[in-house]
Amino acid sequence: MATVKGIYATGRRKTASARVFMVPTVGKTEEERGSMTINGKPFNEYFPQEITQMVIRQPLEITEKMGNFDFEITVAGGGKSGQAGAVLHGIARALKKSDEELRPLLRQGGFLTRDPRAVERKKPGRHKARKRPQFSKR
Repeated sequence: MATVKGIYATGRRKTASARVFMVPTVGKTEEERGSMTINGKPFNEYFPQEITQMVIRQPLEITEKMGNFDFEITVAGGGKSGQAGAVLHGIARALKKSDEELRPLLRQGGFLTRDPRAVERKKPGRHKARKRPQFSKR
């Protein structure tokens, strides 16, 4: 039996990073196709919120590749929202590696661009990054 070539990509968002291993589903039944495990747990168990699941599935739905690949994902850092963004970015990059013709679709959806927004650092003399101490006139 021939070995199946997998594709690796990294996705990042805020302080979260996701390592995505993508393998084509070859010779599997319809129920087994498109499995996705995140940190050893099933996809819908790790991200129970329906909105988060929709966000992660977007690149697969836009490129019409749902069920064509199995995913083994390791995600670390940040919160659930940042991790979901990192997984989305990683999946989009892996899909682009598998087929360069998908690039315009993924680029149009904004999935290949890393979201640069992150928490601003706390400054000295301030309560938070920008919040000032209370002003007293007297």
